[in-house]
Amino acid sequence: MTRLRAEIIAIGSELLTPYYVDTNSLYLTEKLNSIGIEVRFKTIVGDSKEDIIQCIKHALSRSQIIIACGGLGPTEDDITRECFSKALNKKLVFFSEIEEKIRERFRKRGLSMPSICKKQAYILEGAKILINEWGTAPGMEIKEGEKFIFILPGPPQELKPMFEKYIFNELKKISKQFVCFKSIKITGLTESQTESLIFDLYKNIENPKIHILAYPGQIVIHVLAYSNNDYKEAESLVQNIIDKFKERLKDNIFSTDGEELEEVIGKLLKKRNETLAVAESCTGGYLSHRITNVSGSSNYFERGFVTYSNKAKIENLGVSKDLILKFGAVSKEVAEAMAVGIRRIAKTDYGLSITGIAGPTGGTPTKPVGLVFIGFAWKNGVLVTRNQFLGGRESIKFQSTQKALDMLRRYLIHNK
Repeated sequence: MTRLRAEIIAIGSELLTPYYVDTNSLYLTEKLNSIGIEVRFKTIVGDSKEDIIQCIKHALSRSQIIIACGGLGPTEDDITRECFSKALNKKLVFFSEIEEKIRERFRKRGLSMPSICKKQAYILEGAKILINEWGTAPGMEIKEGEKFIFILPGPPQELKPMFEKYIFNELKKISKQFVCFKSIKITGLTESQTESLIFDLYKNIENPKIHILAYPGQIVIHVLAYSNNDYKEAESLVQNIIDKFKERLKDNIFSTDGEELEEVIGKLLKKRNETLAVAESCTGGYLSHRITNVSGSSNYFERGFVTYSNKAKIENLGVSKDLILKFGAVSKEVAEAMAVGIRRIAKTDYGLSITGIAGPTGGTPTKPVGLVFIGFAWKNGVLVTRNQFLGGRESIKFQSTQKALDMLRRYLIHNK
């Protein structure tokens, strides 16, 4: 199946610093993928005329659709027009009506247009002018043989509405493909474990496209299918491979609809009309935050305690002082007492607890950074897992909450 190849060129030296993130290319890729256009290359290039011209020529040699962002402003380092003029061997033509629009925009703000803004009224000969209702610099569309070139301003608040208004529907007509996209979310497996379980199912398949992405505490599989005929065909291709993945990955999959784990937990608890309370130490309220970040969580979440100190564990949860002295606050025994204690005090169906060392300090040879005990209590029992998470403080905190929620999820799906 032939797909149109697209390339994005993000222009601006600020994008090569650690202070400015190129969000435009992420937005454009999402939109292009949604209509069956594959982004094969993304380039970030600074304000060097030689480098920009070279990037344009490379793009012209290998891509059918080229979208350039940025460098259309009025300052000296805004040289995108001049670079495309040189690369395409096209003159820049002055449009007085564009200058007047820019001048009027300044007048509305009670200002006079600086003379340097006049350069924004120059357009590549033969280009279709894309009027910028959200800023001063117009965009351009150029048809060069079988290639489509779009030049847009860099500010996202200008680029996004201009892309939607002038470009998206035009490219949709050109693409003539139907697209279906779904994501599978997994926890409890590493990236390598996931791939080893399913790789043979898709290794020789071109459509759908499969991408496995690893995040702390979860794996996400993107499944993207295309059809030249209709959406149902693309959807069928996606669903067929997802069904095969389900057979292999079983209950390690927690969502095929893009839901986060806390949303899945919420639906399960609500359906069962059951309640939950949590006691946290090293996660500092992050577990409660995730649970309550779901609308309607008041139907099943009763309370959450942040018992960071030993004193708090003893006074708020009824954990024995002797237990802490004997085993330490970061231990299987204390995690169990915390889970049982919060469930008893809150009078809920379930209690979750987390106690550990999030780092980067506080670790010892016997209890290193990343050691986390997670407790789960229910009417007839209690379970505690010993976990050794890797990464920085934030990553360890997230993985701890992910594991806690997953312990509850697995219990709920296996004990109906």
